[in-house]
Amino acid sequence: MTKAISIVMLATAGLLAACDRPMTTAEKGAAAGGAIGTGIGLVTGGSFGTVVGAGLIGGAVGYLGGTAIENNKK
Repeated sequence: MTKAISIVMLATAGLLAACDRPMTTAEKGAAAGGAIGTGIGLVTGGSFGTVVGAGLIGGAVGYLGGTAIENNKK
């Protein structure tokens, strides 16, 4: 349990330290897609590999969607 809390705290600190500018639409899409993909993988009860794969695929799709939206704004 202590190991899990330590990992979560390090991840949170890393995310907060990395936010030095507003996120682009593509970055927001990647973050949301990764979170949604990972959440779906967890809810369906997939193995670790399935959950990670779902998060990666969701992040990629979110990034591509965000890029398309960003390009249409210009």
